Amino acid sequence: MNNKPDATAVLAQWNADEAAVRERIERRGPARYGVANPADVVGLSGREIFEAMFDGALPMPPISETLGFIAIEVAEGRAVFQGRPALPHYNPLGSVHGGWFAALLDSAVACAIHSTLPAGRSYTTLELKTNMVRALTRDVPCVRAEGKVIQAGRQVGIAEGRIVGPDGTLYAHATTTCLIFDFPPRKS
Repeated sequence: MNNKPDATAVLAQWNADEAAVRERIERRGPARYGVANPADVVGLSGREIFEAMFDGALPMPPISETLGFIAIEVAEGRAVFQGRPALPHYNPLGSVHGGWFAALLDSAVACAIHSTLPAGRSYTTLELKTNMVRALTRDVPCVRAEGKVIQAGRQVGIAEGRIVGPDGTLYAHATTTCLIFDFPPRKS
């Protein structure tokens, strides 16, 4: 019995999902990349920050443009990012550099934690453990990284994630530990 998904149908759905996200982001004009002004995010929960990005009210992170990936979905305790392996992501050995895997996974797992935070709280990655289990080349048209929260407390959040191809192939997995703190930081 074959439990593998139909890669062609999955890729078509992923492409449609990405097109819908990009259309939503660009309703207010061309996508903007940059860093949000702290005053624009100080009263927003993690999920509200992502909604503002998806609505084009806040800029998308510059790393998304640089490394060719995008947030597809962010829900309570879950984040899905999608990327397209490309030649600029290659190492000298002819496959995607491990740093690309790590950046994509860090985005998914850390944003899963971010999605759980109330207004006035933020986070930073303390540790990221990444395992690359299969080489990735531009022959794979698209991959997804899904991050899921394991636990998010007052000071520490832990999440796990996986990068898979449209045929279900696992390329990498990761765990993260994030420090959670007040935003803006309290002044002494």
